[in-house]
Amino acid sequence: MQFFNLSLFKFTFFDILDVVLVAILIYQLYNLIRGTIAANIFIGLAIIFCLYYVVRGLQMRLLTGILQQFVNVGIIAIIIVFQQEVRRFLLLVGKNASLQRNKAWWQYFFGKAEAEKDNYARIKPIIDACKSMKQTRTGALIVFAKYYDEQFYQNSCEVIEGKISKRLLESIFQKNSPLHDGAVVIAENKIKSASCILPLTEKTDLPAQFGLRHRAGIGVTETNDATAIIVSEETGEISYARQGRVKMNISFAELEKLLNKDF
Repeated sequence: MQFFNLSLFKFTFFDILDVVLVAILIYQLYNLIRGTIAANIFIGLAIIFCLYYVVRGLQMRLLTGILQQFVNVGIIAIIIVFQQEVRRFLLLVGKNASLQRNKAWWQYFFGKAEAEKDNYARIKPIIDACKSMKQTRTGALIVFAKYYDEQFYQNSCEVIEGKISKRLLESIFQKNSPLHDGAVVIAENKIKSASCILPLTEKTDLPAQFGLRHRAGIGVTETNDATAIIVSEETGEISYARQGRVKMNISFAELEKLLNKDF
């Protein structure tokens, strides 16, 4: 009786690294399309590809010729159909490779206390404004953009270029303000713009109580390297969106921790 000989398969370190990297890539792609319409589109494309190989094996010439037109432009069709997901994936790769992360490590070792003190001074007006808007149930959407894309934001926004302050944020989101209907974008330690119309998320598994404000807050974090605070007009509940995911009904202590980490 001959046993299975494992020595026939020789694994090197790079073979294992190759498998691990592919697994990470597949996992990241899964996270990008999970819960979105793109997941259904991906399944549809996979069915078409499988059907093509089946009908080709059965020598069904007419169907083979039709499906082959889809297969021939496969990679181009994938880029066109999944252009938002491709953009999010490239942003994810670029963010992880960014030198901004390295700066955070330098601050951790050489100036952590000073950095935390300066950061708290920046986020305190935002937290105070959120407390006030929660009490008055004033709807608000505040976006923190790590990279301010002028073409993306300014096309649908009113340029502010103002200092971050509690009163300015409150006045923008007052119900009688002409700028309240939209998002405020904060970048480079400034209120860059207000009344911004943002793309809505395509996720289909969101809670029923989420309106356009929540969907816009989630959507902008999917397509850009940004985070968002959403204050519900109906309940005063504060939510925090990041990378297409949202934390609901967070406390102000948790909000401070999240802003210290991301802003």
